[in-house]
Order: sequence, then structure tokens, then C-alpha cells
Amino acid sequence: MAALGLALLVVCWEVAPASAEQTQSCDVPAYLLFTDSKLEKVNFAVNVTRKLDILVVGSRSSSISTAEGAAYPGRLQTLLTDKLPTVAVTVTTELRPKTTAQQMVAGLATLVAERRPTLVIWQTGTYDAIRSIDPDDFRAAVDEGVAAVKKAGADILLLNLQYSPRTETMIAPGPYLDNMRLVAQQYDIPLFDRFAIMRNWNENGDFDLFNTSPGIGLAKRVHDCLARALSTFVIDAARINPVELRIQR
Repeated sequence: MAALGLALLVVCWEVAPASAEQTQSCDVPAYLLFTDSKLEKVNFAVNVTRKLDILVVGSRSSSISTAEGAAYPGRLQTLLTDKLPTVAVTVTTELRPKTTAQQMVAGLATLVAERRPTLVIWQTGTYDAIRSIDPDDFRAAVDEGVAAVKKAGADILLLNLQYSPRTETMIAPGPYLDNMRLVAQQYDIPLFDRFAIMRNWNENGDFDLFNTSPGIGLAKRVHDCLARALSTFVIDAARINPVELRIQR
């Protein structure tokens, strides 16, 4: 478990803000950012109310420990604000370290009712895989959580496990990835495939995620690139045209 924690550290914790000179070339194949599902409430918020509140829930893989706005939620807020200049964008987090999907579900409906986000980004699966939670139980929990968020009146986007080549021999991500995909299809909601995107970067040599001494620099570049991909994904899933918004400004 200690070795696994160190392996996940590369993209999870102790990150710092990305500067212009550190911006990484991290293109994502179009098929990994395509979805037929639509974020209708996000579309309405952007085009009508001009106020978009996003709540990121899940584990510490979105946490900020060394600087405000450093991890991907903070970067996501900045990027969406730049892309949607006529919209007031706020991204907040509800982080519960070492929490399984089932444990997260317990208070999810209440959390959404209190925060009233337009969109919930639920990142899950990593700790369930570490704990070897029964995949069927995991799927049932994700199903329950998605249903609760939708019933509470928010859009929801699933964000799956992070990828690390050093952990593939320690955990079996396949069943958890498959079950998240099945639940997303069942409810016709978008799934941001963080696992496949990070694996693509590693295989293409964009990032060396096998590095045993990655340092803070690698972590902050990965977070910045994830935020860039996610901002594009959210805008496309909401069927938003940023150019039209700029013209209306």
C-alpha cells in the first residue's frame, strides 16, 4: 500500500501553479473527448443565467496542497472563465480522502441540495480498486450516486481512475473502468476517460508517468493538461459555442 501511494503521488498531491513556460504539449485524440451525451443544465446556465457552478466530488486526486488554484479544479475554473467570458464560473471541491463510492453516496444528495451546483464532476474508482471492492457493489454505488445527483437537479459527469503504469501490477482497474462506462451509458451522461487520456500521454512520451522521482513539476503539468482537456470536454458536452458567446458580449 505504501508503494502504491507513492506511485499515485505523481499526479495527485503537492502541486504548484503552472507557469507559461511550463505549459506542456498534451494533445488528446478527438475520440477520447467525444460524447453523445449532453449537459443540458450546463447549456442553460451558460446561455441563459450566465452563471455556472461546478462541484468536484471524490478523492484527494483533485486536492490542492501547496498553492491555491494549482490542481485541476482550480485550473478548470480559470480555463472555463477564459473560454466563457460572459459567464460567472465557479469550481468548488468536496474531497473525502480514502472514501469508496458507496461511502461517498451516503451524503451526496444532501451535498448537492446544499451547494446547488449546475454540474457535479464525480471522480471515483481509484480507492475502490485499491481496496478491491467487489465490482458489482461498486457499480451499484455509482448507479445510486448518479441517480441521486440527477434527482437533486444537477447535471453529472463521471471522471474515472487516474492512470499510472507503476500501479497496474498492484490493482486491477478494468472492472471499475467498465462499470463506470456502463453506468454512464445507462443514464446517458458524459464520462471523462481520465485513465485512457493519461495512458495515451504516457505511451506517446508526453509524460513519463513511470518516473520514480517525478517531482512537483510533472504533477502540476499533468493537472494543467487534465484541466485543459476537461474544459474542452465540458463545453462540447454542453453544446456550447464560445465564439457566439464572445460575439454576444
